[in-house]
Amino acid sequence: MNSSSTASTRDTLTSFFWSGDAIRSRRVSDIVLSDVLDVPMPSASLLADWQRETSSRLVLERGDVEEMPLARARARWPDYRQCVKAVSDWTAALGMPGVLASSDVALMACRGARYHHDGAQYGGAAFCNLFLSEDKGLDVHFPSTGRRIPLVRGTAVLFDTAQPHGVIQRHSDRFSASDFAPERDFVQIFLTWELPIEDSNVARALEMAFDVACSTEPQPDEEQVWLNGAPAAVSPETGRWYAVDAR
Repeated sequence: MNSSSTASTRDTLTSFFWSGDAIRSRRVSDIVLSDVLDVPMPSASLLADWQRETSSRLVLERGDVEEMPLARARARWPDYRQCVKAVSDWTAALGMPGVLASSDVALMACRGARYHHDGAQYGGAAFCNLFLSEDKGLDVHFPSTGRRIPLVRGTAVLFDTAQPHGVIQRHSDRFSASDFAPERDFVQIFLTWELPIEDSNVARALEMAFDVACSTEPQPDEEQVWLNGAPAAVSPETGRWYAVDAR
């Protein structure tokens, strides 16, 4: 098991997220947990079905991340439970027993991924991903920390949804659509779970700090991420933060 944590001395990132009927604030964790788990290769028929899905129905463009039909996949995926058990055992070993069983799961596909954060939609969660495709020369990259993780079958990654991330070529330090030629197979299939960030074990694993925003200052009324006290967004090419009113 590997982990990474890099604290910034200059920038303060704050995630505002829904907690019940109220907006709550928290620090954006820079901890990334990862490992390579022993999971079976999907069958040839399942891989062929995924290829048809990504090329015909989804028409997965370079940099896109899209949801796949999980129920249909499970019907022809005898090793699905073995994959889930591998991730469940891993998260339990990290001090989060039982969290996977109570968390929403989805099957996803990406053809590379432009840099983004998910704090505006999933600010109340951490993502736990299990990659199911073979090594295609791609890494998941967290530019704020410098961490990059090679994507091979069985790669598991757990991180704060508000942490910028992208899937890029191993030789690159930025996302470029030209790196994903249409004649090459760069599609990665992965399972993803939304782990509740307020779960005490998840919060402990990511060293989460809550209610960090000053109560006397204006608060947003929707989920978003602020950089040094102001709304911010992420460059899709570099993964760098910028103020939303001035790039």
